[in-house]
Amino acid sequence: MAKKQILFECQACGHQSAKWLGKCPNCGAWDEYIELSQNQIEVLKEINSKPTSIQGNAIPITEVSFEQIERYSSGDSELDLVLGGGIVQGSLTLIGGSPGVGKSTLLLKIAGNLAREGKKVLYVSGEESSSQIKLRANRVDSNYPTLYLLSEIRLDTIFKELEKHAFEVLIIDSIQTIYSEKISSAPGSVSQVREITFELMRFGKEKNIATFIIGHITKEGSIAGPRVLEHMVDTVLYFEGDSSRELRLLRGFKNRFGTTSEVGIFEMTKVGLVSAKDISKKFFTRGKAQAGSAITVTMEGSRPIVLEVQALVSDSGYPNPKRSATGYELNRLTMLLALLERKLDLPFNQYDVFINIAGGIKISETSADLAIIAAIISSYRNRPISKDTIFIGEVSLIGDVRDIYNLDMRLKEAKSQQFEKAVIPSLPLENLYDLKCYAIDEVSKLIEWM
Repeated sequence: MAKKQILFECQACGHQSAKWLGKCPNCGAWDEYIELSQNQIEVLKEINSKPTSIQGNAIPITEVSFEQIERYSSGDSELDLVLGGGIVQGSLTLIGGSPGVGKSTLLLKIAGNLAREGKKVLYVSGEESSSQIKLRANRVDSNYPTLYLLSEIRLDTIFKELEKHAFEVLIIDSIQTIYSEKISSAPGSVSQVREITFELMRFGKEKNIATFIIGHITKEGSIAGPRVLEHMVDTVLYFEGDSSRELRLLRGFKNRFGTTSEVGIFEMTKVGLVSAKDISKKFFTRGKAQAGSAITVTMEGSRPIVLEVQALVSDSGYPNPKRSATGYELNRLTMLLALLERKLDLPFNQYDVFINIAGGIKISETSADLAIIAAIISSYRNRPISKDTIFIGEVSLIGDVRDIYNLDMRLKEAKSQQFEKAVIPSLPLENLYDLKCYAIDEVSKLIEWM
């Protein structure tokens, strides 16, 4: 008789161990380890096993035939942009985000767009009844005869419905509510999520069904469940944005069929989540010039976005001054403040400094360094900066202002928004956009210019 295999698994992160542990060494959770049954272990082996290769002999890469990827539009330009050009047949896409950010609303809208084009779509919800989904469908205008609703949490029943009709798109809302009878654990557990994702991936690839699954997130902001979930899917998208704001950002963190540098911008309206048609003026204002405000242009993928940087410098009542940044990396802010103390002899060790990026967007590149410094100095000196000026440039630890990529696209966007002046690291070879450009190669020269 074969020896019984014993395996324990953390229900918080999916880490496995041959013995029971009180504290998970991977995520630090306490009392989360449970013993897997033999059936669960067999299923786990099936999931982790690699499929047998059809051709066992290695061939030169020059002789490998290229398989053309077939895409079709989702009916939403912003989602198509993030997906890399459209929906790929047979793909598996995971969408995560905080509650109320608009995941279900967006996918129901997309389901309506695809059904309007004649594609058969199955929308499966384990959280809402069909009548509840119908109410939201009326609001987002997604009532079409080829859009089917199914309120179900059993995986076998979902597959039976998929066999009845030749569905082209499947939407699961959400993966944490679906359960398989092969696994004895509760819905949402690590074993259930892993098994269901594997079965959906296998079925979707066999039947060429594009599948979208919604995933809940943890308090840390990551997808709830095992990390293997994100490794198994083809595309991982995250919704960003406060539910109290109108704007939402959809970022790609993994995409086997395209780039992950693009970002989709949506706006929550009375008819649901729609593509933001005019985003150029959503993140800055052109009112009266005020101290502590500076304008910059950042790149989100291939799209330049004009942003307003806000800074507040105030006397500190504590031995250790406060540093706070919303939408900007706090460690980089601390570095820039140390640089200003060293190069410009500004006593920021006696002041609290707060930074905010208007509109709720997060800056992930260094081209806004010059604007951050300009806003801080403006607030410190209580000297307003003209609303007709933009600041673009990366600031190094030695105080140099360095060039950034796609400067021409940024200047073109600034000109289209009627800006008149640009403070940049170096003058362009040709001033194609009729902007008054001022070159600054050292951060100390910014004081002279202001």
